[in-house]
Amino acid sequence: MSASPTISHLGVTALLFEAPGETTLETQRRIWALAREAETWPEVREAVPGMNNLMVTFARPPRFTEPLRERLTSCWAAIEPLPLGGRVLELPVVYGGEGGPHMQDVVAHTGLRVDDIVAIHSAPTYPVYAVGSHPGYCYLGGMDPRIATPRRKTPVLKIPGGAVSIGGPQTGVSASDGPSGWNTIGTTAMRFFDIANDPPVLLQPGDSIVFRPAKVIR
Repeated sequence: MSASPTISHLGVTALLFEAPGETTLETQRRIWALAREAETWPEVREAVPGMNNLMVTFARPPRFTEPLRERLTSCWAAIEPLPLGGRVLELPVVYGGEGGPHMQDVVAHTGLRVDDIVAIHSAPTYPVYAVGSHPGYCYLGGMDPRIATPRRKTPVLKIPGGAVSIGGPQTGVSASDGPSGWNTIGTTAMRFFDIANDPPVLLQPGDSIVFRPAKVIR
């Protein structure tokens, strides 16, 4: 028998649905499908996909949440995954140098050369699993485990928007300036959030990113 999802309260205004098992593309595709379905329910104001979870906010705080919990669980058991049919965005990346100050830390941890790390990092097409952390930031799946590197023991107080980093088994691109505990290996000029645009967020779950080496500084 497969494990059941976990559903918990987020105050009185929302529920957090957590899928069982590991975070995989299949799980995320089901999360996206559940979000799309739940947003059609009259008691739901918004359904926001996360990494292996879904936040469901209420149009009006209900007196009892059991009916909604049961509906989410039942829907999860029957839902068909959404296809990965979004846009594919190519990002030119300058690897290493001032824009990739932690490349040598990844080299030291993995035992790989800079050129190997760049080749491995830029090989996959990375699906956007979820958008969050800060506006426009994309949680990506599909990084090769050979370049997985633990997060930094002491976070960096400020990295620039466009920083391409590795944190544990994941990679991502900072959408704006801010602190980070990940290992920054490069930078891109692409910006993922602009309040002047409609919508202001460049990518959505189901889109994909391909990193293209524009330059490698060893």
